[in-house]
Amino acid sequence: MNGYALKARNIPFSDQYDVIIAGGGPAGCTAAIASAREGRKTLLIEATGCLGGMGTGGLVPAWCPFSDEVNVIYAGLGEQIMEKVKATMPHVPKKLVDWVPIDPEMLKAVYDDMVTESGADVLFNTFLSAVDTDGNGNVTAVIVSNKDGLSAYSAKMYVDCTGDGDLSVWAGAEYEKGDPETGALQPASHCFIISNVDSYGYQFGTALHAGNPESPIYKIAASDKYPLVHDFHMCNNFVGPGTVGFNAGHVFDVDNTNPRTLSKDLMTGRKLARQLRDGLAEFHPEAFANSYLAQTGALMGIRETRRIIGDYVVTRDDFVARRTFSDEICRNCYYIDVHNTKEEAEKVLSGEQTFEEMCETRAVHYGPGESHGVPYRALTPKGLNNVLVAGRSVSSDRIVNGSLRVMPVCLAMGEAAGMAAAMAVDAGCDTRKIDVATLREKLKAAGAYLP
Repeated sequence: MNGYALKARNIPFSDQYDVIIAGGGPAGCTAAIASAREGRKTLLIEATGCLGGMGTGGLVPAWCPFSDEVNVIYAGLGEQIMEKVKATMPHVPKKLVDWVPIDPEMLKAVYDDMVTESGADVLFNTFLSAVDTDGNGNVTAVIVSNKDGLSAYSAKMYVDCTGDGDLSVWAGAEYEKGDPETGALQPASHCFIISNVDSYGYQFGTALHAGNPESPIYKIAASDKYPLVHDFHMCNNFVGPGTVGFNAGHVFDVDNTNPRTLSKDLMTGRKLARQLRDGLAEFHPEAFANSYLAQTGALMGIRETRRIIGDYVVTRDDFVARRTFSDEICRNCYYIDVHNTKEEAEKVLSGEQTFEEMCETRAVHYGPGESHGVPYRALTPKGLNNVLVAGRSVSSDRIVNGSLRVMPVCLAMGEAAGMAAAMAVDAGCDTRKIDVATLREKLKAAGAYLP
């Protein structure tokens, strides 16, 4: 792209906020709630028209597990949000805490209410566009764009919940992206909703998941009629009357930091969703013969882009050792879930290996009651003083990022980051000067699980 000498502009400027949070996904929402409840003037900036990220705009149909099969691990704000939505879904058992289906419209309302009732301000349809620094590790302002044009906002503290680490990277933070050797990224999934499903045929007919050898996904993938279906990824949940949400199929070679390729990939994802609906109608007619594709996600389901290098990098060894840290701000029990490459999927399709054999190389599970800690130092980007990061781009190696990227742990990390940002306002606007023991006690008092 050729350079262009931009005309100097005077843009509106506001310095009324103590804490600015970029990104209104799960981590951003809990960060905003926690910061505002600590009495800090808080602004949450969100690029889309709703809060919640993948659980709302992205149509992910279920929460990953909230428990380690013994205790609810993602307690505090995360559990409260999940329970509020679950209470409006009469078909979901009241005691269920693992793989709880999501009503995306109700989740939007819960996030709206909890964020605004905390006192935080929200700017929708507002893009983080640039970051100014003083050259000494301090962010001095963020520049955003929306229907007002360009605006600048300055705060004492900033929390990066963009998922891609945009704020941190633009402020100068170090990062890794994808596979350290090849740069390869996990495939994405474009979630969707199918309605007018025969509920009896769906609930009591052939199970759709790939672990069932009779699943129709195998016939769909083998058919030449559905060329975009390359593998057997077929997560699905009953989200409402006659309505099934799907986290299914893969779109390969998606880079969420490249808007040109992402635009093309979103179109591919919508085509893939239609092919999966048509394939289900053909090979699972008892449930899907009269169904229709009701909606595809406004967001692509991104599993991996940048990982910020923090003062501590959570590693596979930490996961395997079930490590505990003196400064941990939450626990994590979700399994290491690195999705297959296109080449691996083709080996399964050709019969070179089974689906189960492929999964053995991509996933590592804990037993009941097992988890590992996430240290506060993984939220502090190396070289930056007044910035915290929470969510998918937290400081971790690629393997463990396959576990830390999901919504429940992002909710927990966000709550800790928001509370820490509020505390840092009184600690010289330096994330490393807060009393982490006090942070942990405050999180416990708010309901966090920190044994």
